[in-house]
Amino acid sequence: MLPAQVNRLTVQEAADRYVELVRARTLTGALSPATAEVYARDVATFVRLAGPDRVLDDLTGEDVDAVLLAFARKPDERRTRSAARETPGRSTQSAASQARFRRSVSALFKHAAVAGWVHLNPMAASSVTARERGGLRPERRALTREQAEGLIQAARSPQAGTERAATGPGTAKPQRRDQRTEVRDALIVLLLVTLGPRVSELVRANVEDFYTNDGVRYWRIFGKGGRTRDVPLPRDVARLLDAYLSVRTTGGEEKALLLSWRGRRLARGDVQAVIDRVQRRVEPGQRRDVTPHGLRHTTATHLLADGTDMDAVRRVLGHGDLSTLGRYRDELPGELEAAMNFHPLLRRDATPRDPDDAGQS
Repeated sequence: MLPAQVNRLTVQEAADRYVELVRARTLTGALSPATAEVYARDVATFVRLAGPDRVLDDLTGEDVDAVLLAFARKPDERRTRSAARETPGRSTQSAASQARFRRSVSALFKHAAVAGWVHLNPMAASSVTARERGGLRPERRALTREQAEGLIQAARSPQAGTERAATGPGTAKPQRRDQRTEVRDALIVLLLVTLGPRVSELVRANVEDFYTNDGVRYWRIFGKGGRTRDVPLPRDVARLLDAYLSVRTTGGEEKALLLSWRGRRLARGDVQAVIDRVQRRVEPGQRRDVTPHGLRHTTATHLLADGTDMDAVRRVLGHGDLSTLGRYRDELPGELEAAMNFHPLLRRDATPRDPDDAGQS
């Protein structure tokens, strides 16, 4: 039986036809415009990596593997250029971005097989396994204890960091007093590191969500699905909250906790900018790029590593059940060795006894 005839389109021609079809589906409501643009952007990236003039039907599973791995190593263009210069180690795509890109490429070839642009779908011959892709993911999300402590110290000591930065070339002009936000930035960092809220929960917080009960300061967090949780603040964070409220600039958003120097509620992207700004004051040996979600991982990881009850950690993070914690618990360097050195069943025998005492009762 003769193979079916295919339309030998180039990668660019096939991509153009596919994207046109995807965008047309937004008119019927089958796809949202935002989803269609994500597909279009991923397909455009695929064209650049695969080669626009190659024939789509000539691509093999090995070619697809090469494209997937090239995308995994590709710098994340959502990061600002200044942040990339400050943290050059974070140069690869996140695991979620890699999975999304693979789905977009797979959808393109699935349509190509139905439309007669390829004899066989090369995705079926792709040999890049999840483990191999995982080796190309950015380094662990959670900060180590030293990195987290460096971030906290930089947030608490903004003046020292500013003085160090002022000695370097190309330093920006000092901010006016009414534009300085060091106390607010320190509060943002400490809330993220110690309580691990979602960034959406942080920017939605209002002043009235913080209250005192029996001498303890609490934050009533409004989380997913309309659920709320009341989380006690560590004493240092409570003191920093009071210091921020005493200097907080009010404006049109008087209820919002976190305000810009113009008096407007901060947006999600502003929180990442705050973290990046504080990170620039961290000593180079302790500095590592991190997102607000990475600080959520940091909270879960270090609370669990320190022996905090799992249900208490679940309640702090606002998860529905304990099984979800597994996704937020990152491995710490040397953790297994430390656990075995202080095994709970052998602590009584940690100090060797004198052999002469063995026969005494």
